Amino acid sequence: MPPAAVRARALSVAPPAYVYDLPGLRAHAASIRAAVPTELFYAAKANPDARILATLAPYVDGFEVSSGGELAHVREVLPESRLAFGGPGKTDAELAAAFADPAPVHRIHVESPLELRRLAALGRAADVLLRVNLPVAAAGASLRMSGPFGMDAEALGACVDLLARTPWLRLRGMHAHLASGLEAGPLLEVAAQVLGWTRSWTDGLDGLDGPAEINLGGGMAVDYRHPERRFDWAAYGAGLAALRRPGERLRVEPGRAVTAYCGWYVTDVLDLKRTHGAWYAVLRGGTHHLRTPVAKGHDQPFTVLPVGDGPATGEPVTLVGQLCTPKDVLARNVPVERIAVGDVVAFAMAGAYAWNISHHDFLMHPKPSVHYVDECREPAKMSDHPHS
Repeated sequence: MPPAAVRARALSVAPPAYVYDLPGLRAHAASIRAAVPTELFYAAKANPDARILATLAPYVDGFEVSSGGELAHVREVLPESRLAFGGPGKTDAELAAAFADPAPVHRIHVESPLELRRLAALGRAADVLLRVNLPVAAAGASLRMSGPFGMDAEALGACVDLLARTPWLRLRGMHAHLASGLEAGPLLEVAAQVLGWTRSWTDGLDGLDGPAEINLGGGMAVDYRHPERRFDWAAYGAGLAALRRPGERLRVEPGRAVTAYCGWYVTDVLDLKRTHGAWYAVLRGGTHHLRTPVAKGHDQPFTVLPVGDGPATGEPVTLVGQLCTPKDVLARNVPVERIAVGDVVAFAMAGAYAWNISHHDFLMHPKPSVHYVDECREPAKMSDHPHS
C-alpha cells in the first residue's frame, strides 16, 4: 500500500504518471549513509531524474555515470558533484568530455588497454581505476558482468606497461562490479574475493599513486516479489568495515537498491474482460513506461485504488498495457479483492530502471507526467524531462 501522501497524489493526477516519494527517499538514503563506512557513489543509470539526484546529493560522495549523456546531465543538475565515469565503449568525444568544465571527472574507470591508449592520446592529466573482470564465485546472482565488462590479468598487464609511459595518467586503483542481485552475505563474499585478488595484484605495484582505491561496484539485491524485504545495509556496512585494511579507500556504487522503493507508476483500468476463462485488465500505458517486469521476469507489485464504477471482478487478474504485443504484461494472474474499470492502479518499486529503460515511442502513446511528494510544484512533462 502506498504511503498516505503518495496515495493522495496518485488519486489526484491524470494517469499515466510517475509519483516519486522524496521524503521516503531521503530517509532511505540517510539509513544507507549511516550504515556504510566507505565512499558511496550513486549509479545514475538507475534513475537520473533531476530531483532524485538533488535529493540524494547530501547523502552520497558522488555519482557514477556511464555515458556522455549521463555525464552532461549530472553535471548540469549538480555542477559541483564528484563524478566517476565508467561503462564500456566510451567514444573519443566522451573521453574528452571528462575534462570539460565545470569540473573534470573525479575518476575514469578504464575498460580495456585500447580505451587507456585513447585516453592517453588526449594528453590530459586524469585519475584512473582499471576495471577488472575476475572469475569469482557469486552464488545467487541474478546477473553476472562478464565479457565486455572490464579486463583479465593479461590486459591489466598491458595497461600497467602503458601507464609507465604516460605519467599524466595516475593509477589510483581497481574497479570490480561483477554481479547483481546479491544479498548482503553473498555480496560480502564477493567483496572479500575482490579485495584479496586486488591486494595481491597491487601490493608493490610500481606506478600506483597513493594507497590503493578499490571500487566494489553495486549489485545489492532488490526483491520485487517481496517488496518488504530490503537489502541488509547494516550487515553489509559492518562486513565492509571488517574487510577494509588501514589506509585502504573502498567505494561502492549502488543504484537500484537506493531508488527503487521511492517510485510509483500510476495508471487506470480502461477495460476488463474475461478470455478463455481468465481475467485481463487493460491499463492505460504499459511496459513502454515500465519495462522492469518484462526485463526482470517478475510481477510488478501493485495496489488497486478503487474509484471506478465500471465492470469489476474479484478473481485473479492479469494486468496488461495498450501495446500490440503479448509481452506487454505488468503482472500475471494475481489475486485481487476487487478491480474495476476506472480504478487507479499504483505499481510500487518503480523508482529504478523503469521509465529510463523503457521503449517509450513504440505506438507513440502519450508520455506519463512526473509528480513529486514534497513541496507543491507543477508536474514535469516527460517530453521536457531529463529521462526523455
